[in-house]
Amino acid sequence: MGEIIFWTLVRILIIIPTIWIMRNYFDYQAWWSISFLLIYGVVLHPAIVQFRYFLEKNKEVLESTLCSSCEHFDKSAVLCMKHDEHPTKHYLPCDGIDWSPKSKGHEIEDLSE
Repeated sequence: MGEIIFWTLVRILIIIPTIWIMRNYFDYQAWWSISFLLIYGVVLHPAIVQFRYFLEKNKEVLESTLCSSCEHFDKSAVLCMKHDEHPTKHYLPCDGIDWSPKSKGHEIEDLSE
């Protein structure tokens, strides 16, 4: 996921000066239209396509592995944060030993009272 954001930022850094330079060569109304089309075509659309590909590539890991239900799993990066490794369909970084279920936000009450 970080790679998608990185390349989107690189494309933004390239397209903004290009659009700024183009304002001297086009009519004001045409410049706005061309600018929006360039931003969509060069920045937004490739990011959307890359994100869909990322989700498709990692669909099995996100839906049908033990890691996806662990509290140490970062869904946005498909990463085991405890072992700092990417799980796959056939590889679990901890072999299930360090697995602990995600908490639902319910804290365990102190029963000693």
